[in-house]
Amino acid sequence: MDLRGVILAGGKGTRLGELTKVTNKHLLPVGPYPMVYHPLKKMTGCGIKDILLVSGTEHMGDFVELLGSGKDHNCRLTYRVAQALGLAEGFSRDARSLVILGDNIFQDNLVEFAKEAAKHPDSAFVALKKVHDPQRYGVAEMKDGKILSIEEKPKNPKSDFAVAGIYIYPADVFEVIKTLRPSHRGELEITDVNNYFLNNGRLRYQTLDGYWTDAGTLDSLAVANQLVQGTDPRF
Repeated sequence: MDLRGVILAGGKGTRLGELTKVTNKHLLPVGPYPMVYHPLKKMTGCGIKDILLVSGTEHMGDFVELLGSGKDHNCRLTYRVAQALGLAEGFSRDARSLVILGDNIFQDNLVEFAKEAAKHPDSAFVALKKVHDPQRYGVAEMKDGKILSIEEKPKNPKSDFAVAGIYIYPADVFEVIKTLRPSHRGELEITDVNNYFLNNGRLRYQTLDGYWTDAGTLDSLAVANQLVQGTDPRF
């Protein structure tokens, strides 16, 4: 079954203050590239040719100007104005989707992640990474090498395994999304999607070996740049 890419590059980037007053955070530099190049290169690096970029209205033109048709990146790019994964339905209807949150900066390439997921086409896959501040993320409670639960930004985390913003979903993910209700934030939460697959015995995971960080705050953006400049990410 075909594997397509979805980059979620919405959000206002308010935690980055003045840096995102006139631009989208995913256009800020991380190492020698705009941030959005990182998920894009991870996708093309594991052979994905069709990629959807989801963002808001304010800066979509900037993404189009930067990335164009995708030809320069050896892929075909589609653009959609939205905030949510559900808007990718028409794009990925009969295919599995590799979904990356656009502010995730990490060292590993995704070749083995994609190969492992291809062996289990009916399962969803999440990437996990041990972190020192799990309360900032979705946290996977683990036992005997299996995920027992996933809790979003818990005050008392049950492990130090954060759910990184890297997922592979089977084609029926869009039917799943239709059954979910918005959270108190008024949004469909990706943790709810993951918990659906977990509760139905269809969630698997792989752990990231190299560095990983989000780049959505001033501190984490600085960390992301230090990591990338110290050791090149593998695409």
